[in-house]
Amino acid sequence: MKFLPIVDEYTRECHALRVAKTIRSTEVQDLLEQLFERHGMPEHIRCDNGPELIAHELRTWLERRGVAPLYIAPASPWENGYGESFIGRFRDEHLDRELFTSLLEAQVVTEDWRIEYNHHRPHGALGDQTPAEFAATCAQAVSAPLQRPGRTMAIEEALT
Repeated sequence: MKFLPIVDEYTRECHALRVAKTIRSTEVQDLLEQLFERHGMPEHIRCDNGPELIAHELRTWLERRGVAPLYIAPASPWENGYGESFIGRFRDEHLDRELFTSLLEAQVVTEDWRIEYNHHRPHGALGDQTPAEFAATCAQAVSAPLQRPGRTMAIEEALT
């Protein structure tokens, strides 16, 4: 199974955690389109070099929307500190503790974990607020918080 998390680097919110047997670039594009409509357009998308993330169609689509992909050099995890930190937590707290008997079960249990992560787990880097609480304070402070310059979403696939 493949897991494709999309995390806002500023708020640390996991906006999506796609679970599938395969993930094509068109599916990534559809998911990003939904997230852009809901959360605003980021300036950058930081991602690894998975085939679904480097596909010409996806790069062209991002370019038309004015979103620059920031590709992580192979074997350079320090270029994606937030993404690597999230993947480490996700692996330790979820993937290493679960045995999925079906794709549906993996999708349901993973979505439960994502909600727990966003709404019930305080983060020291966010002043011991949850990512959802922190994002809400940003929304109160600025009229369009997630459309500010420099906003980056991180995408990195995890495999089981």
